[in-house]
Amino acid sequence: MINQSTPTSPTALSSLPLKIDLLVKRFGNVTAVDGISLELRDGECLGLLGPNGAGKSTLIRAIAGRVTPDSGRVAVFGSEAGSPASRAALGWVPQDLALYPRLTAKENLSSFGRYYGLKGKKLEQAIAWGLEWAALEDRAGDLARNLSGGMRRRLNMAAGLIHQPRLVLMDEPTVGVDPQSRNRIFEMIEALRTQGMTIIYTTHYMEEAERLCDRIAIMDHGRIIALNTREALVQNSFGSRSQVVARLDGPSEKVSAWVAERGGRLTDSTAEFTIEHPAEITALLDGAASAGLELVDLSLRRPNLESVFLHLTGRELRD
Repeated sequence: MINQSTPTSPTALSSLPLKIDLLVKRFGNVTAVDGISLELRDGECLGLLGPNGAGKSTLIRAIAGRVTPDSGRVAVFGSEAGSPASRAALGWVPQDLALYPRLTAKENLSSFGRYYGLKGKKLEQAIAWGLEWAALEDRAGDLARNLSGGMRRRLNMAAGLIHQPRLVLMDEPTVGVDPQSRNRIFEMIEALRTQGMTIIYTTHYMEEAERLCDRIAIMDHGRIIALNTREALVQNSFGSRSQVVARLDGPSEKVSAWVAERGGRLTDSTAEFTIEHPAEITALLDGAASAGLELVDLSLRRPNLESVFLHLTGRELRD
């Protein structure tokens, strides 16, 4: 059983950014979220990883109050998900852009600010903050539809956070952007972290989770199957073992059979083996030669977050 939350005293519950108790959500015969419990700490960035269909989107929508659970409870700073107090404390940056294309960048932020109840001086300050944070001050008067993809993505983030929430849900904010825009988005998120904002970050890129997140939750089949720091996840899954990555040349059936016999995993013509001692590499090399396989390339590495994900789910993150 995964310990998905850290025990907290009753007096501290109201101050928790997020507390989920035994959440269940079904769609017909499909259980999208299956008994999840989770606590999020103040100022923490939690990475949420999982293959397609794992239940991540349903969980995010339940936290945002857009999905009514069949059982269990979601509380944002002690208030029921979907309540006025919860909505005021929560910001949501959806994967799909939610902008008005015929409005300027500034007008978009003004519209979203009014939606969150901002007006007057507070609204003006929020717009100025959003434009500066998203590095769009010089494009404030441009129509959203005329902005580049990366700029629209940054504007979308500013719109979702215009009311300066205490807890932010970010659903794959770097989808479809170029490397330069991606790095700018990283800087924006790191600025939020410096301000002490609490973040749930879903992504299909392991390196993003490793760079930005304090803890990482791995979901599969509606459950959180692992939750810890990156270092602890690797240690719990692999201990002191290392990985051998070998590219082999030979008949595909022969390569596949040999890799399976040695307890490895084969992707295309690349085989991965987990070993306890580097000396075991010699046995692998001798075995490949005896099987009539040609070794094209060989490397030794420590397991990483991607290794953990494959180990626990049996799938690539983008499967």
